[in-house]
Amino acid sequence: MSLETAAGIVAEQIKRQEFVEVFAHHDADGIAAASILCHAMLRSGIRFRLRVRPEVKPSDLVGDATYLLCDLGSGREDLPKTTIVVDHHLVRFEGEFQANPRLAGIDGDRELTAAGMAYYVAQALGDNRDLAGLVIPGILGDGQAFVGKNLEIFNEAIANGIIVPDRGLLLPGRDMTERWYLATSPYLDGVSGNEPLIADILEAAHDKRQEGNGPRLDTLLSRVVLASAKGTAAESIQAVYGDTLHLQREVIEDAHALTAVIDACGKTGHGEIGATLCLRSSHDIEQAWEITRQHRVQIVEAVKTARPLDGSPGIYEVQGRTIASDVADILVRDLPHTGPVLVYAQDNGSCHISARCPAGATADIGPLIQRLAEACGGTGGGHVLRAGATIPGDRIGAFVSGWQEATSS
Repeated sequence: MSLETAAGIVAEQIKRQEFVEVFAHHDADGIAAASILCHAMLRSGIRFRLRVRPEVKPSDLVGDATYLLCDLGSGREDLPKTTIVVDHHLVRFEGEFQANPRLAGIDGDRELTAAGMAYYVAQALGDNRDLAGLVIPGILGDGQAFVGKNLEIFNEAIANGIIVPDRGLLLPGRDMTERWYLATSPYLDGVSGNEPLIADILEAAHDKRQEGNGPRLDTLLSRVVLASAKGTAAESIQAVYGDTLHLQREVIEDAHALTAVIDACGKTGHGEIGATLCLRSSHDIEQAWEITRQHRVQIVEAVKTARPLDGSPGIYEVQGRTIASDVADILVRDLPHTGPVLVYAQDNGSCHISARCPAGATADIGPLIQRLAEACGGTGGGHVLRAGATIPGDRIGAFVSGWQEATSS
């Protein structure tokens, strides 16, 4: 079945409803995907309630309400068959109303996110081309490439004036100090979280001959490279500067900043604030930025103090479930690592796990994490190189043993 056909089937099912219960995954892609569809439903006169969650279980879908899951659901076999699923993860759900690029032979890890899939459904609901900017947080948040269907949406948005490309710093922040202090995507070893060093770098890069124009960018970047090169991957250093994207219809115009803010809000339990921004209300922008600041400070501190468990290379425990996935991303992407990484956090009797493999690895850890989680009485799954799980806290030893056995061979 083609992407457009699946999107049309889902859209027709949504059109039949007067009210839809919407659940979004709590990251940038999930919140953006749900917001795209909420915009489209609002314009079609369909009422909805949107909730942001780290996961959804069958017990959450009760009664005769119509449920729409965004960036959630494809990996579960036990959902009601009437559930509407807009997702891009590995598929186990067998319901009729499902839009997922994998079912059309498109790479859901690289070429289309849940937000991108939601955009196709939104287009089947009406003329919603102005929502193309909200696809970008899904691409950036999930680390996808501007290829395939992602590139088609991107090019169309540029042609329609929805996105304006430029060049510049890619680090989100309200001022130059905050951009470097909160750098987690990428994380710059020695610079991120180092306020005195950042102040020195900015002072040294300041062009005193041109008062008011800020630091010279070439000098600034050179000093950052010198300060971070020893402990940071070369590709990550290169990622601080590049193609910026201005989202002309969104309340936070810079795409990297919008992605960072809604992702932080979702992961810290303030998903409603992230969704509000995507629904184009500017009321909570400053609160959202403060949430982002606190979240990223926690991530930076966790990475600074991260040490592998005794006798378990690549296995890390952090304090706080909200930062596990970001710490895992940094350890495998930005710092010198040669193998897979597993980060976990204990929380009220549960253990939340994020697993990552470095770019270029041939492993497919989504099914592995799912199998290990189910064997431990939990749930899990994900992508080829990125996956997560939630299991009972007392089963982490068994999970780690299974992970080590599978990844050491």
